[in-house]
Amino acid sequence: MNAEVFFEYCSSKNAAEVTFPFDDKTLVFKVGGKIFSLSNIDDFSSINLKCDPDKSISYREAYRGIKPGYHMNKKHWNTVMVNADVPDALIKELIDHSYELVFTSLKQRIRDGL
Repeated sequence: MNAEVFFEYCSSKNAAEVTFPFDDKTLVFKVGGKIFSLSNIDDFSSINLKCDPDKSISYREAYRGIKPGYHMNKKHWNTVMVNADVPDALIKELIDHSYELVFTSLKQRIRDGL
């Protein structure tokens, strides 16, 4: 996956917001004010994505390119290496999963407003 595909895919999510809250290199996607994906746009070697803790373990065992979230809660976040053994289709599934986890965690009134 390249940075352009990543950007377009995350941007296509309902009510996705593009932000740079940490610095001018860390691209962050949010929904309802909560992060569902982030990546360094200078080197675009990995993406941090939220993941169900039970699924995280399975993914980490199955793919060398999926590791505990770098600078994130290692139980709930994975770092996915984009040029490793993780297929693009799976990366998109992981983005979808992360988005859904965050979206469903929002208060109902916030979800209804999106």
